[in-house]
Amino acid sequence: MLAVVQDKFDAYRRLARLDRPIGTFLLMWPTMAALWLAAEGLPSPFVLGVFFIGVWLMRAGGCIINDFADRKLDGHVSRTKARPLAAGEIQSWEALFLFGALALLCWALVLQLNELTVRLAWGGIVLTVIYPFTKRFLPAPQMFLGVVWSWSIPMAFAAQTGEVAPIAWLLFVANWCWTVAYDTMYGMVDREDDLKVGIRSSAIWFGRWDRHLIGLFQVIAMALLVAVGLVLNLGGFYFAGLAVMAGLFIYQQCLIIGRDRDACFVAFLNNNWAGAALFLGVVLDYAIA
Repeated sequence: MLAVVQDKFDAYRRLARLDRPIGTFLLMWPTMAALWLAAEGLPSPFVLGVFFIGVWLMRAGGCIINDFADRKLDGHVSRTKARPLAAGEIQSWEALFLFGALALLCWALVLQLNELTVRLAWGGIVLTVIYPFTKRFLPAPQMFLGVVWSWSIPMAFAAQTGEVAPIAWLLFVANWCWTVAYDTMYGMVDREDDLKVGIRSSAIWFGRWDRHLIGLFQVIAMALLVAVGLVLNLGGFYFAGLAVMAGLFIYQQCLIIGRDRDACFVAFLNNNWAGAALFLGVVLDYAIA
């Protein structure tokens, strides 16, 4: 009996991707950077705690609803065929129940914040639920994902300051470009399988221009992040963080040049370090300035 419970718990853990936190980190770094920028230094410990927990919960919930939407397709994709829903380890109703529980926990957290943040959170939940289904009709669902993955930025400003300053939207667009870039790398890993099952992605839509357009989005993201630094009069540590981020983008371009699936996946994972460089640059700039 204990073994059965442990197996079920493990399946839930994998369904929520707690065993693969890369997506959580990619959501965490820009969210935390936005909090620091909004506070012009260390943010409110309470707000910081709410967003830290909320990022983990929402990413887990997003993975669950994504796998629910793709449960009949994941079994045909080599990278996803072992996922709990596709493999039959978990029933659909269990996934929906777990998603609902995580959504309620997130909502309970958001209700501790101000009214503007609560209103923005409604949009975040709706976007999260819609995203998995955009792969059926949008040619580049990564562009919709970029909105979902950047929504925490205006929420962070709203929670910390009570308003969403224009600079938040500049950071939003920068993060949107970065998200499209790295998730296209992710899409390059699955491109052949996605073509077989009819899932759309920017990696397919961009075609032979995939590397070039990823590079373009990376350049725009960097330019916008430089603009953020100039507008906020940030110093050397921030721009050093951007320099490291730019160097990692160049490294990623070297990895994906041959379009090898494994190399593209390594390039995608490398964005964790790019996000960490951005966050560390922001933190050090305010801490040591």
